Amino acid sequence: MNAITSFPDLPLPEGMARGAPAYARASLALFLAGFSTFSLLYCVQPLLPEFSRSFHIGPAESSLALSLTTGALALAIFAMGALSQALPRRPLMFASMASAALFNLLAGIAPWWPAMLGFRLLEGLALGGVPAVAMAYLAEEIHSRDLGRAMGLYVAGTAFGGMAGRVGMGVLTDLTSWRGAMIAISIADLAAAAGFALLLPASRRFIPHERFQLRGHPAIWLGHLRNPAMLRLFGVGFVLTSVFVTIFNYAGFRLSAAPYNLGQTAISMIFLTYISGMFTSSAAGQLADRIGRRLPAAAALALMGLGVAATMASALWIVILGILLVTIGFFAAHAIASGWVGRLAGLAKGHAASLYLLFYYLGSSVTGSVGGWFWQHLGWNGVAGLSGALALAGVVLTLTIREDRAHG
Repeated sequence: MNAITSFPDLPLPEGMARGAPAYARASLALFLAGFSTFSLLYCVQPLLPEFSRSFHIGPAESSLALSLTTGALALAIFAMGALSQALPRRPLMFASMASAALFNLLAGIAPWWPAMLGFRLLEGLALGGVPAVAMAYLAEEIHSRDLGRAMGLYVAGTAFGGMAGRVGMGVLTDLTSWRGAMIAISIADLAAAAGFALLLPASRRFIPHERFQLRGHPAIWLGHLRNPAMLRLFGVGFVLTSVFVTIFNYAGFRLSAAPYNLGQTAISMIFLTYISGMFTSSAAGQLADRIGRRLPAAAALALMGLGVAATMASALWIVILGILLVTIGFFAAHAIASGWVGRLAGLAKGHAASLYLLFYYLGSSVTGSVGGWFWQHLGWNGVAGLSGALALAGVVLTLTIREDRAHG
């Protein structure tokens, strides 16, 4: 059997449209999936200085608690993009969300640094069944005219999860400990997984393969990589998390030192900027549906670059403003690029989504750790210089994608 199966004599049902009860249930369920994924994945980010103190390690080594997870997630997504073609969407995503929450709980109670990293690695592997499958589900089940809005709502869920995880972790750490905070977020995400399973409508337009075959998948992935527009979008995904994660990874170290000397709760408040992402992601998706994707995506990446430049100021309010601009640009560009991948992918949406997210999370893993070298040796100007150069590269990549190809 070929990797992509079609049945021309059996027309597929029409996709869920805005206003239908099924559309509302799917949107809320995928919001919970985005919340769970990002709150679990990035809950350790505000804790990196705590890890340095508790385990007597340096900033670059403490970043492994995040980088190992995102790296494992990138590889797992790549595999799940193929495996998900033979498995039902809803059970796969639920199993991934629940098992990842359990691994995060075990990481929170692990007594040794290597054990904690091991559980965080397993957590990244478990989470691989969510992002690519969620993108594919939306592209398959949502009516094309409402796809940008639905994808924006999913990305808004990731924004809310990222904010709740980071801010909640900072506050709970001050009230209890970083271990208590990790246990609390794990329990919340187990509840999110249960809600997801109850809400998400079963797939109606997905045709699973009778059995998993590795043979046809490399050709499909290679086909996407040979598509210049898709390859540029994958590069944009790498740039987005490279800039975003690097800025947030080391902002905590900068703000906890002189002249700011902020505490854990105060530092965690910078993640309230994620509120902006909850609104801009949905709005950006709708704008892209109306006027096209290239210019809004390029403008969002340029806004990220402007925000990076602002963080080089010494005044705290300008630094926070810069972080806000980076956040707005990130979520807007990610919502647009995610929908763009689905438009270009044709039938092999799971494969395309897995490749996009492979590059996306590799940016977080690779650049997020490399940024530690820049911080330790060049200070914040080094971190900002690296991030600004990558944002500029993202603008160039976006502007060289042919818009007519994206609407084909």
